Amino acid sequence: MTRPKIAVIGSSMTDLVAYVSRVPERGETVEGVSFSQGGGGKGANQAVAAAKLGAHALFVAKLGDDGFGDATLAALARAGVDTRHVGRVAGVASGVATILVEPSGENRIVIAKGANDHLRPADIDAAAADLKDCRLIVLQLEVPLDTVYHAIAFGVAHGVPVLLNPAPARSDLDPARLAGVRFFVPNETELASLTGCSVNSPADAEAAARLLIARGVRCVIVTLGARGALLVTAQTATLIDPVPVTPVDTTGAGDAFIGAFARVFAESGDVPAALRTAARYAADSITKRGAQAAYATAEEFAAFLARVGE
Repeated sequence: MTRPKIAVIGSSMTDLVAYVSRVPERGETVEGVSFSQGGGGKGANQAVAAAKLGAHALFVAKLGDDGFGDATLAALARAGVDTRHVGRVAGVASGVATILVEPSGENRIVIAKGANDHLRPADIDAAAADLKDCRLIVLQLEVPLDTVYHAIAFGVAHGVPVLLNPAPARSDLDPARLAGVRFFVPNETELASLTGCSVNSPADAEAAARLLIARGVRCVIVTLGARGALLVTAQTATLIDPVPVTPVDTTGAGDAFIGAFARVFAESGDVPAALRTAARYAADSITKRGAQAAYATAEEFAAFLARVGE
């Protein structure tokens, strides 16, 4: 059976995660409860989630020529990600994310992009032959904006739908360059930053999303954490109900959502079904520690759905 093919163009990080009883105040040192290291970065997370669910996930990215890069490449391959277009940059460190996770499962993250800043438009062109037959191109903002814009233009030119996850939110993101984006997928914080609106409820999210629709974005999907997700188009607004779970670690939940959405959409083109699956896959991910390590295979996800009665 042919696996649905998607491309993820973006970042890869090594996550250095400290689990803490509370975050330190300015100038304070606190003792951590435990520590873990694993694969991360928004692009890599999304590619791994899609691959674990059965997609052919082509990843276009840059790693440094260090031990973190070696470990990342091996982990991506084990997860089933197509790494033919993951390049190495000599003399540059791989990207790293330092993460503090509180008992509630909420996190605080600082990234050092390293080799991710070396992903260029030319890398998109070099992968063109393998990108043209993808069912979806997935992008984020942890790589240079000119590369993101080039990838959007590539998708438009070749008839490949583009999903943009505007994370982390950037004030220099040019709204005029977003007209080619099929799916724009921010969380509440990113949506507020991009629109200047206060986003504290689904109604707020819809109002802010409509500002982006007015700028030419075709479809806005707002991830709302424990409140599910909101799909907004020019004609409709649909709230996707969440699955109640007890959170352990929310790191990478948004990426799990996007990877699962990409996998289902690439196969069926059914947006509501893809969103429903994505919300449930993200819910499962936060019941475990880590990002990529928490992402379920198709079989594991089916077992989770059975446990929650779906």
